[in-house]
Amino acid sequence: MPSMDGLKVVLSKIHGYGIVALRPFKAGERLVTGDGVLYHEDQEFDDTYALVYSDAEDENEDPDRYYDLIDQTRWINHACSPNTEVMTDLNPASGEPYAWWTALRDIEVGEELTYDYAFSGHLAEPCNCDSSACIGLIVDPDELEDVPENLQPLIKHDRLSARRAQVELADLSSERVASAAAVSR
Repeated sequence: MPSMDGLKVVLSKIHGYGIVALRPFKAGERLVTGDGVLYHEDQEFDDTYALVYSDAEDENEDPDRYYDLIDQTRWINHACSPNTEVMTDLNPASGEPYAWWTALRDIEVGEELTYDYAFSGHLAEPCNCDSSACIGLIVDPDELEDVPENLQPLIKHDRLSARRAQVELADLSSERVASAAAVSR
């Protein structure tokens, strides 16, 4: 696999492997581009490392494609207070799909890269991120009603307002990053 400039795969304090910064990154900076294979939801594939895929052509449609990560980016872990955001699109030159991670805020040397997996409620899993906004599950906070009954006791209801505030903050950071990128073009 190709090396990732300024990043390294390590054993994670969150889960399994993770990726840490070897140099500082500024808010809005693109950290890494991921490689993968595009699947339609009716195809057989292991979705363990797959992103829900969308591009400029299908923004208004329900997601029915998944981008299965096949490189080191698969080790970027979830956090309820993430420091990166992942986006997907088509390469205009080749027509090939790709994913990239952008810093939502400044990232320090040694800090592990994270993004919000925001799983659908029925796909929720226990969360190990340990942030003050962690609600105990890897899940979109707007889909808690769909969380399986056996996982409901893990929900930290007292942290829901902090988690929702974190999602709003990430959305605002993402909009600022997109605006800055548009201005720099």
